[in-house]
Amino acid sequence: MAASLASKWSRVSRSLFGGLENNLSSLLSPSTEMTACNFFSQHRTFIQMRTVLKVVDNSGAKKVMCIQALKGKKGARLGDTIVASVKEAMPNGKVKKGKVVYGVVVRAAMQRGRCDGSQVKFDDNAVVLVDKQGQPIGTRVFGPVPHELRKKKHVKILTLAEHIA
Repeated sequence: MAASLASKWSRVSRSLFGGLENNLSSLLSPSTEMTACNFFSQHRTFIQMRTVLKVVDNSGAKKVMCIQALKGKKGARLGDTIVASVKEAMPNGKVKKGKVVYGVVVRAAMQRGRCDGSQVKFDDNAVVLVDKQGQPIGTRVFGPVPHELRKKKHVKILTLAEHIA
């Protein structure tokens, strides 16, 4: 198994470096191959098209899929507004499955620097559903919400949140 992975790595290195005859089997032991795989699998990126997010309010939706980030070319970060499609919903909620909704990203797995030098990142990607005017659809927000939302003019979400991080 390790030999086949090393041969694949050497083929990739030759194609990337224009025919250099470096054999990576001596450089890559099984432990370094595993760390390289773990590094690439844990890379956190922007919230972009087709990202599935958890809904953390009581609007009735459970999961949404991002259709478009309204600001920025790369994707959405904390406090940005997205357009999303509801993928899972509770049967008696305000929002039904398949509906296209707006949402504000309140938790993102990608790191974000704060002005005091600290970093904030969360374990999951989460969103609060809002209407076109930016008012939340639900009446409660579950889990921690970062205080950076105040700068993005989402004060109503902060007032509904049970914990501000």
